[in-house]
Amino acid sequence: MKTLEKHPILFLTIACIAIFFFHLDAIYINIMEARNFITAREMIDDGNWLLTTLNGEPRYQKPPLPTWLTAASGMVFGLKSMFGLRLPAALMSLLLVLTSYRLGKRLAGDSRYAFISALILATSFYIIFSGRNGQWDIFTHAFMMVAIYQIFRWFQTQDKQYVRALWAGLFLGLSFMSKGPVSMYALFLPFLIAFGVTFRFRSLRKNVLPLILFLITAVVASGWWHWYVYTFDAEAVAEITRREAANWTGYNVRPFYYYWSFFTQSGIWTLPAFIALLYPYLKDRVSDKRGYQFTLIWTLAAVVLLSVIPEKKSRYLLPVLIPMALNTGYYVEYLFRKFRNISHKGETLPVYFNFGLIAVIGLAFPIAGYMVLKEQLDGQWVWFVLLSISLVTIGILMIRHLRWKRIRPVFYLTIAFIMAIISFGMPMASALTVNPEYRPLSELQNWQAKTKLPVYELGGFTPELIWDYGKPIPVLTQDGVTRLPKETSFGLLVAEENIPVLEQQFPKETYSVAKVIRYDMNPVGPEHRNHKPRLYRDLYLITKR
Repeated sequence: MKTLEKHPILFLTIACIAIFFFHLDAIYINIMEARNFITAREMIDDGNWLLTTLNGEPRYQKPPLPTWLTAASGMVFGLKSMFGLRLPAALMSLLLVLTSYRLGKRLAGDSRYAFISALILATSFYIIFSGRNGQWDIFTHAFMMVAIYQIFRWFQTQDKQYVRALWAGLFLGLSFMSKGPVSMYALFLPFLIAFGVTFRFRSLRKNVLPLILFLITAVVASGWWHWYVYTFDAEAVAEITRREAANWTGYNVRPFYYYWSFFTQSGIWTLPAFIALLYPYLKDRVSDKRGYQFTLIWTLAAVVLLSVIPEKKSRYLLPVLIPMALNTGYYVEYLFRKFRNISHKGETLPVYFNFGLIAVIGLAFPIAGYMVLKEQLDGQWVWFVLLSISLVTIGILMIRHLRWKRIRPVFYLTIAFIMAIISFGMPMASALTVNPEYRPLSELQNWQAKTKLPVYELGGFTPELIWDYGKPIPVLTQDGVTRLPKETSFGLLVAEENIPVLEQQFPKETYSVAKVIRYDMNPVGPEHRNHKPRLYRDLYLITKR
């Protein structure tokens, strides 16, 4: 264990590689990824690097920096490689974890605490999810953490003010160029509040010029692309801005208290994260009270600020997990130091329950996993056996060390537990997704090659389908208006919800309407409750009489 703590950067990198880089192509593409990957593909295919598009239509809702990085990776590894397309997000996760370690070390002056908190961050549920997906949240928050780290050192040490101001402004701009002001509001502003309350911004007068440099750098780095699209496509920008503003106040509206269970998003660290929030209990037990106050205020300020926004989704809590990992690290570091001497059951029982539950899951996996997957394990036995052996071994070791109240090895075994699931369990994802009627939309190109006919989408498009098809598909109905094709014969993709529109726009008296085939890209069959209508289309041959 001491070897791990003597080489924290090395072992954090190894852990991140196992968690974020292994088997990146194991799971199906999701809707957010599909949107981003389509935009990256259209950058490469159509040259839309600045005036970005999605299915041939303007897409200015999200700044393009992550898309540029993904497109560059796609050019290296190929646009068919899920590993290549998801690799930039994995690299951002590594940057986030290592920067969090650096900040934690500067905050507490303790490399072991920083190592603990960085490992908690790397193994938190939503961090893993975001870091293994081609979504842009991990980009904006990783870049912002670098900016925060530079600002923290700037105001704590007062050294290299201009260099740190320049780097902070640049990375804040990169964060803005990844997802607009999301991280500025949800991560940076809570940081400023927490830092101002606990450490205070000293010597502001002496830092006026560095602050000006910081602001100028941030504005230029974050604003140039927005100026460009507004200058050259103002009408589309205005319409997109109107729709986005409406979403913030009328889409996915949830009550103020919707995020109060935010600590559950850390997954395996749910109970330790909750206990770490109990300030009266922990304030006199931690090794660095001021640092603990700082991470606690940072976490709670982020939750409150996010709660004020009417639109709420669980994935919006991602920035909260960053300071919460630092906060939870103080509790776990306290257990490292004192758990063997704690006799009060009120303190020990939560620890035994949390880590004991993980151990029991590991021990039970071979039987429970077989009961669930036995019909889908053909071709997966090697991975199943490797995962079973590793989880059972970890479970046995965890129980053994818990018995002797050795929390340090129990903690590192928990990290190994997550690494084992990713390394040996992720390849079995395909065993959970079986659809006997699966037919990718890419096969539509074979039909087109035979018939030489164009194909249109009747209503709104589904990103996953467009991504699989390989190029844009014109949509006939937009803003409630249907524009009929000029061709007398063509293919038409129709979603189930648009059948009435099909019957209305193409009456049998005027058109011959013949169903050809169904393209179904659901990972599960029609009998499954998660079989989604939006992931399949019926192809009709439309011919004017």
